Amino acid sequence: MTEAAALPEQFRAAVEGLRAALTAHGRAGLDLEEVPAPKRLAPFAVAVSAEVGRGDEQVASGRFVVLHDPAGQDGWRGDTRVVAFVSADVEAEMAADPALAQVGWSWLTDSLQDRDARHTAAGGTVTRTVSCRFGQIEDADEVSEVEVRASWTPLPDDTGAIDLGVHLLAWCDLLCATAGLPPPGVLALRR
Repeated sequence: MTEAAALPEQFRAAVEGLRAALTAHGRAGLDLEEVPAPKRLAPFAVAVSAEVGRGDEQVASGRFVVLHDPAGQDGWRGDTRVVAFVSADVEAEMAADPALAQVGWSWLTDSLQDRDARHTAAGGTVTRTVSCRFGQIEDADEVSEVEVRASWTPLPDDTGAIDLGVHLLAWCDLLCATAGLPPPGVLALRR
């Protein structure tokens, strides 16, 4: 965790917004925690880890890292970059569907748009996997997963401030969509 006093002023304010969203996200089944950030990617960084549970079962996890380099870096198109990862269990039929990659990417872009998380230079991958376990971890069932790895550069608002809170909430929406949870304000129907 980066100490607030050591951060450049503009980034410090952005991190405060992120930490406020971290404690106020309000999604049932979603656990967020600030964790140590990577030290070698940028002079300043903050990271959040997440898990999504359904009952006693963890169905998705992820990591949200914000990098800040006052000098900027090639390809960022700014001095702050979000690097995000989401992994979720999915049904075998869903993992086999070639459209899952496009759908997974749209979950990210829609989440950013819905939260009005202004950004540029977005890029990433969506990976579908089916795993079979052998030996000491043998399991009769195959495990199917989808992973979304993405990065983007948050853009400042009209006052010059970056609202990392909305970017974190957009990532939470992506994480929950990937886990199969309904969008905020929508109640899932049960049989």
